[in-house]
Amino acid sequence: MARGAPRESLPSFPDRLGEPCYGAPTVGLQDFFRSLLPKEEKLFDLLEQQAGIAHEAAQALASFKDGATVGEVGKRVQEQEHAGDKLVHEIEECLAKTYVTPIDREDIHSLSVELDDVTDLINQAARACDLTGVERPNEAMTEMMVVLVKCTAELMQALPMLRKRDYPGIFAAKARVRTLEKEGDRVHRAAISELFRTAEIDAKVLLREREILEDLENALDHCERVADSLATLAVKHG
Repeated sequence: MARGAPRESLPSFPDRLGEPCYGAPTVGLQDFFRSLLPKEEKLFDLLEQQAGIAHEAAQALASFKDGATVGEVGKRVQEQEHAGDKLVHEIEECLAKTYVTPIDREDIHSLSVELDDVTDLINQAARACDLTGVERPNEAMTEMMVVLVKCTAELMQALPMLRKRDYPGIFAAKARVRTLEKEGDRVHRAAISELFRTAEIDAKVLLREREILEDLENALDHCERVADSLATLAVKHG
């Protein structure tokens, strides 16, 4: 090399273990291994089953408006709630045994918990109907049950999109769930307002109907929360 010629720059290496290596690849170790090793697709299967259970529970609750007794509704929804709990435990066991997950394990666990919350809240609404002696749902309850069935159907269709990396489809599903949640929120607000503006209403009826409407509203809110989580994952992995 001629005197005075610029030296070629060499990559720097850490002097001690734990120091940053500037100029080295920035790909995280976990992402690197995830790209090389086979992934446990069963976790996607279980999440999709959870979404299906939430939808089945919503349909069971909505059968109340079609003539099913409150006891029949409660039994059917309870069966789905128990099935959902088993899936949560199965997902947790699978996460504990799986080295490489298709997406971050904390994201899988969080999504599983949120899906289970939807089923739990549907079950809570069914129990409230039974415990407070509701023989038939009123018009507002019926409308919100219909919206809940539509919301859970959207989630059931959106979950497989995560496996397929259909991120535009996830965003579209999120928008539809948000529209449905707003529709349910409108029905909920109008029904609560009417309850408190009706002078001759019995206090027990007011408290009973308000509790059930709140449970239905909470279930719809959690549907939107699941849709938001899916959209966040689409941004993260897209």
